Amino acid sequence: MTDTSKQIAFIGIGKMGLPMSLLVAKAGYDVTAFDQSAARLSEAREHGIAVAGSPTDAVNSRPVVITSLPDDAALRAVMLGPTGLIGAMAPKAVLIETSTVSAEASAEVDAAAQARGIAYLRAPVSGNASIVHTGALSCFVSGPKDAFESAKPLFASFTRAQTYLGPSEEARYAKLAVNLMIAVSAAMMAESLALARKGGIGWQDILKVLDESAVASPMVKYKTAPLRTRDFVSSFSCKQMAKDLDLILGAGHAVGVPLQLAAQVRETYGALIAQGAGETDFIATVKHLERLSGLDEPKLGEPKL
Repeated sequence: MTDTSKQIAFIGIGKMGLPMSLLVAKAGYDVTAFDQSAARLSEAREHGIAVAGSPTDAVNSRPVVITSLPDDAALRAVMLGPTGLIGAMAPKAVLIETSTVSAEASAEVDAAAQARGIAYLRAPVSGNASIVHTGALSCFVSGPKDAFESAKPLFASFTRAQTYLGPSEEARYAKLAVNLMIAVSAAMMAESLALARKGGIGWQDILKVLDESAVASPMVKYKTAPLRTRDFVSSFSCKQMAKDLDLILGAGHAVGVPLQLAAQVRETYGALIAQGAGETDFIATVKHLERLSGLDEPKLGEPKL
């Protein structure tokens, strides 16, 4: 007989949700998934995940629901209203919401969850689709502390580290703060690389310089690797970064923090999207600066250093 405490509903099985749900299932949980996409449901079935005919069927009587959704609009549509998941979930169930969304939309979900006696854990994950299957994601968590403590083994099944930050929307601000640093870092790298090339430094040489310098953060090293071969296939797209920057700027406006760098970088991503590069990786800021600087594709070659 199945242990009911191990029954998990997983709503949203896209690029992040499907590999996360597979890790949860691999850890011994009984996962039932739902997504609006028939193709994604079919892929889940191929991997041995049970699928439900509707989101309501997926969450029916299950003590834990995990969601992975694209944006505020999807969060509100899936969670709230007469046909929303909050109304279908069992009282005292736990909702673990892993998306990157605004604190405002998240707070609306919290109000609905509290009215139903549901423990709502905001748990946005940090990482991307290229590493999620390895369990290398980390997550920021806020919400009821007791629910977090109880859910730690479940979190450990699909993330390598969890940072508990407080009882309310703290995790939402943490995720936006980290993504702000990533976005600005991508713009900064683009300017640095264009300046070095204009100064006559070879492509592989300047990448090696960055890797061995004081600025060689995990973010820099993460992006110098694909840049060596000029690989701009998306692990996180320009469109996704623009969406996150909109959330970041909205959060800054709401709490009274002037985010001047974020505003400037948002316009860079707007330009990339307008040029048809919306689906390329967010490090396409490099190509954008090269175009503005009159630079052609660099010769790849070997580093001289």
